[in-house]
Amino acid sequence: MERDRLLTGAHHDPHALLGAHAAPGGVVIRVLRPGARAVTVLAPKLRATLTDTGDGLFEAVLPLSAPPRYRLLVTERAGGPPVVVEDPYRFLPALGELDLHLIAEGRHERLWEALGARVLTHEGVRGTRFTVWAPHARGVRVAADFNGWDGTGHPLRSLGGSGVWELFVPGVGAGVRYKFDICRPDGSHTLRADPLARRTECPPANASVVHESRYRWGDQEWMAHRAGHAATDAPMSVYELHLGSWRPGLGARELAERLPEYVRELGFTHVELMPPAEHPYGPSWGYQVTGYYAPTARLGPPDDVKYLVDALHRAGIGVLMDWVPAHFPKDDWALAVFDGAPCYEHPDPARAEHPDWGTLEFDWGRREVRNFLVANALYWCEEYHIDGLRVDAVASMLYLDYSRPPGAWTPNEHGGRENPDAVAFLQELNATLHRRCPGVVTVAEESTAWDGVTRAPERVGESGFGGLGFDYKWNMGWMHDSLVYMAREPVHRAYHHDEITFSMVYAYAENYVLPISHDEVVHGKRALVNKMPGDWWQRRAGHRAYLGFMWAHPGKQLLFMGQEFAQGAEWSEVEGPQWWTLAAGYPAAGDHRGVRDLVRELNRVYRATPALWERDTEPSGFAWIDAGAAADNVLAHLRFAADGEPLISVSNFSPVVREGYRLGVPGQIPAWSEVLNTDAAPYGGSGLTHTEPLKTEAVPWHGRDSSVALTLPPLATLWLRPAG
Repeated sequence: MERDRLLTGAHHDPHALLGAHAAPGGVVIRVLRPGARAVTVLAPKLRATLTDTGDGLFEAVLPLSAPPRYRLLVTERAGGPPVVVEDPYRFLPALGELDLHLIAEGRHERLWEALGARVLTHEGVRGTRFTVWAPHARGVRVAADFNGWDGTGHPLRSLGGSGVWELFVPGVGAGVRYKFDICRPDGSHTLRADPLARRTECPPANASVVHESRYRWGDQEWMAHRAGHAATDAPMSVYELHLGSWRPGLGARELAERLPEYVRELGFTHVELMPPAEHPYGPSWGYQVTGYYAPTARLGPPDDVKYLVDALHRAGIGVLMDWVPAHFPKDDWALAVFDGAPCYEHPDPARAEHPDWGTLEFDWGRREVRNFLVANALYWCEEYHIDGLRVDAVASMLYLDYSRPPGAWTPNEHGGRENPDAVAFLQELNATLHRRCPGVVTVAEESTAWDGVTRAPERVGESGFGGLGFDYKWNMGWMHDSLVYMAREPVHRAYHHDEITFSMVYAYAENYVLPISHDEVVHGKRALVNKMPGDWWQRRAGHRAYLGFMWAHPGKQLLFMGQEFAQGAEWSEVEGPQWWTLAAGYPAAGDHRGVRDLVRELNRVYRATPALWERDTEPSGFAWIDAGAAADNVLAHLRFAADGEPLISVSNFSPVVREGYRLGVPGQIPAWSEVLNTDAAPYGGSGLTHTEPLKTEAVPWHGRDSSVALTLPPLATLWLRPAG
């Protein structure tokens, strides 16, 4: 019976049968070497040939008083000379009791150092420790390059009630491909990629790969600055990109030679990477993850990705990444029903099935699953020096009835629709990241009016829940309303003025990022420039005016690649940005370069103007000048720095030149200089600019004692600051 369980991969403790053990008459040494013709034990003053008992098992009772330290001389049936090898079953567990305790408690914050494949030296021997959490498995084996993908000879042992299985395999190093052969509760087998693999094969291949990083970081100055830096009162303008298509065909190391220079030249403070973790289906853009601890092999080896992050840091650019803890795909070689029973997903099928995406939702109430995800967030920030996580699809996590009709979901214990497991997970995530990684920021893609997304967890709101603890929330309301407004013909905008001003009603309810992301320029939504009405000149002018308005609005900015130069086509993950529109031979290249030059200037002035970012989260940092000029399609406001230094932003979203347009301004400022004008000729505008300072006049206007009169160019945004 024990022999059958061992040979069929259903034994929980193969080390109890294999290796050296005291026995009547001495010590029995039993070896499992499928494919071997002969096995000899080599020990000090001992050489003994083992008896072949069939099925790859060899054994003998040796007249010894205690198990020796031995090696094996193995002759393979395939021929060739005998080789001396270590026996994996003579070693004690290579995973400590503290690790097992922390895993069982769901508190192992460096889980990647305990689970997965780790190259190490154990009892003086170099090899790889394979560990996996599979609590429902009857047995686990490792199938790999080193055993011809037949795991019969390499079963793992169960380490108590932790659900963790372990085997140290001497002689195995980096680069070896492997999977776990899991015997499910019903006795059937499934071959699974390692959930904590730190490297994978390149899709469509899906084996895990043993990885040992040899990277040496050069961003010490950046990391030291990050640790003492508060993000909310600093400039942040984010360039979002899909690494696989920014320059199609380039790996991470090649991107490192081009991306930092481009982003630095444009003046963005950060990049945001669409999910870089391994995913099998390219058109998912990384939002259906199978390898949470491995950067996609499409970019090259993991150390190349570190090289890219390092290069961005050395160029003074922060790195955010999209992170996907809301759901995972059902591929039968990955996380879904991992060990024959619900493991990472919720055990209730109604809770596990994501109704929109054909995926499975994580069981955030299970401590091991919570640990897997929290440790994963730490992994990217600590091992890859990622500066922040944009957490995808938070709304789908928070609500039990998300996309579910009545009768298809069960209320929580209080009768509500909130998911307390998800709330607790997100609070733990943010608290742990902020404790362990000072300076790292977290951003929630949360599309509802959930109370307290960026509030501290200890502060309980009217809903009865503490805050989620994020640093920022994507302002999906601003994005939707402002784009709907901009898509209208100017003659109709007068009747929908509230769409462009409404965001200020709730602008300080959370700390916001203003996102013009990939989601807004795909699937029939049109590129940003082509959301604008009118002819080509008007569309570009509207595009420029909108960007000027966006950069002056409270909150941080995020712009997706290609929109910085007004490409006309929607984004394609196959083709990437339309770089050819900037080429000298393209007739409209000057138009596209003009928009790119404006983005560069927006970022330059923004970073140099504390009024635009220093009090982003304080209502006192903003004041309307005129929010009601609906008939003119004009809105104007003030921003203030911490020392009170003001900046005026005024947008004219009509194609009409408005001369002598008067704005009420602070009277203590004698004159104002135009610091930015999206209608300037170098950007492709008509060139209606103010070259001389505008003098403040003692003419009451807009409820103020003083005002200035200026010319508003058509479809343009102007910024003014105190002259001097």
